[in-house]
Amino acid sequence: MSAIGILQQLSSGTPSLRCTVRQTIAQHRVLAKSKRNSLKNSFLLTKWYLDCVAESGDAVILYVADLCWNALTVHYGNLLTVLGGRVVSTSSLRAGTMPEVQDGMIVVNLPQLDVEGTWQVLRSPIQRTIFESEDGSVDWHCLQPMSRVDLLLRSTTRLTGRGYAECLTLSVLPWKLPMHELHWGRFLTDQDAVVWIDWRGPQQRRIVFHNGEERQVNSITESEIVFADSDARLELDRGLVLRKGRLGDTVFPGVSRLAELLPRSMLSVNECKWRSRGLMHSSGAESSGYAIHEVVKWAD
Repeated sequence: MSAIGILQQLSSGTPSLRCTVRQTIAQHRVLAKSKRNSLKNSFLLTKWYLDCVAESGDAVILYVADLCWNALTVHYGNLLTVLGGRVVSTSSLRAGTMPEVQDGMIVVNLPQLDVEGTWQVLRSPIQRTIFESEDGSVDWHCLQPMSRVDLLLRSTTRLTGRGYAECLTLSVLPWKLPMHELHWGRFLTDQDAVVWIDWRGPQQRRIVFHNGEERQVNSITESEIVFADSDARLELDRGLVLRKGRLGDTVFPGVSRLAELLPRSMLSVNECKWRSRGLMHSSGAESSGYAIHEVVKWAD
């Protein structure tokens, strides 16, 4: 069924079952909210990341977030599109619905960003608590390490391809995290689904999954991942820069209300995000596909 058909079915009131993944996210939000209520600076951020890259290289990256911080409540959406090699970013602070999780499918309908569509799961979900302390936690839910995506942009442009979806729940202030540098990314082909998180700083954390199995790696850079337990290697060409610069210049100009409350150290964080052609080498075979990946560095 197309994205439009799914959305019409939902609007007609047809009941839908919520999947276990959604229940787990809701449980983590309840636990995080309970914990933040006991803290002096109550903070809870739920941030969705969803993407799609077509065979042509055209791409969509979607962020949807809800923030509750003391008396402040903010809903944030950002749509980054790559169409014909042109990168365009649009942000909105208008209230809207969060992605809707059904059995094996995520449905998005965001008129404020002029995007709607579906993510159909092709790989099993992954869940990890990346960080936990008395101040809060960071819970990572990779709902769809690989998806089949059907999107409609501006009611006229249809985009289909492989995609990815995750939801991050933070109950700790981001600038309080023991991290100096973050490498994150996902790479997809018909045969391979790779996702990585490399958290560098006083508290190191590295998570790499390949086709649903957690893997050990020798190194992660912005252009290569070398696996430790085989001859596998992923090369990334960094062919197209999607966003680069200080968060104060690239992300927060669209949410000035929130930027005014953030410390300078957060606004000074530098990020570089790429859409890369990737090549996976493993056991003498090669598979080619697209990666979306980034390096984020905190200022000294």
